[in-house]
Amino acid sequence: MGRNEELIKKIQEHAFRIDSYDDLDAIINEAGDADYVLLGEASHGTSEFYSARAELTKRLIKEKAFSFVAVEGDWPACFTVNQYVKGYKEGTAREALQDFNRWPTWMWSNREVLDFVTWLKNYNAANGKRAGFYGLDVYSLWESMEEMIRQLEKIAPQDVEAAKKAFSCFEPFDRRPENYAISASYYGEDCTEEVVKVLIELQKNRKKYDQDEEADLNLEVNSLVMLNAERYYRAMAKGGPDDWNIRDTHMVTALEKIMASHGAGAKAVVWEHNTHIGDARATDMADEGLVNVGQLLRETYGDRVYTVGFGTHRGSVTASREWGSKVEEMTVPEAQIGSWEDVLHQAGAFDKYLIFNEKNAQKFNGVLGHRAIGVVYNPEYEHLGNYVPTRVSKRYDAFIFLDKTKALTPMQG
Repeated sequence: MGRNEELIKKIQEHAFRIDSYDDLDAIINEAGDADYVLLGEASHGTSEFYSARAELTKRLIKEKAFSFVAVEGDWPACFTVNQYVKGYKEGTAREALQDFNRWPTWMWSNREVLDFVTWLKNYNAANGKRAGFYGLDVYSLWESMEEMIRQLEKIAPQDVEAAKKAFSCFEPFDRRPENYAISASYYGEDCTEEVVKVLIELQKNRKKYDQDEEADLNLEVNSLVMLNAERYYRAMAKGGPDDWNIRDTHMVTALEKIMASHGAGAKAVVWEHNTHIGDARATDMADEGLVNVGQLLRETYGDRVYTVGFGTHRGSVTASREWGSKVEEMTVPEAQIGSWEDVLHQAGAFDKYLIFNEKNAQKFNGVLGHRAIGVVYNPEYEHLGNYVPTRVSKRYDAFIFLDKTKALTPMQG
């Protein structure tokens, strides 16, 4: 019997079939006691990944008292959504998503997220809750700068001029991070000193600032974004693992700050790509000197972290062929023969999930290619670089396989 035949039989023995989201009880029961539940995705443009994560998150909030969801998105735009779902900001769910106006807009400005944000707003209003929605990413250097100025004008006008003076260092770069990266890396012209100076001063004064509607948290995380975005863009121009590691370490630090702001007993659901939430040590990322959110959280919090990976065999996806280019609906071809997704399909062409535990983890510990699709995707060339060598049961605590999936629906191009 071949290796894959053995693995297929093991999947058939241990998998739970999914006919509806009610069939996810076992994952809710396993994950419900964790402090951090990390829900992945194999692409940034698959409808079912977003919908399944939303359904799991709803149940974790309702049944297991989770405090908030934190996503692979920019802090300022996500904070607008957070204010809306908590009743601090008027308007509609669609209006709350309009701040996601920088490419790739479809990641968070889509109908699937719109449905979840609408649910979260209604749930909070009906139950007197304030479950939140936050962004963990590091890209929003200029947006965070502008948000900090707006925030200081409201809560600490005496600090506005110093901040504006420091931030003016970035003006020559025309809101183009690549311009800043080149200047900082090759000409030694960076804004590090100015940024650090003003952020230290803001941190000293933070306890004096108004804490209503999470104003202090908003200021603190935007400050963190500025500091790490500046580091990220400098590292990006040099190549190597530093920019990736700065980004994922930032996301962990931002998550910890949000958790701290919620106090004892806080519990977080995290939505990010599998490449961020699945433990990097179970892939070839480790050989390249890369760390990620899943690894860093596991190293610090151990079994208080529960990680769920996602995958599909075939279907369609929303993505672009080049960075910054137009959004398209593309075909996702059948998974590469011998890959993790191919073996799952051979074990039964239906949706299913596996929970890895002490009794079965070793059975799913072999190295297989595991598909990863980013915002840039060329289906005809995916065999050249879209499969990550993975020990699945070491990378995740559970895995949800959705056999055939479709592209999500962007709200804007």
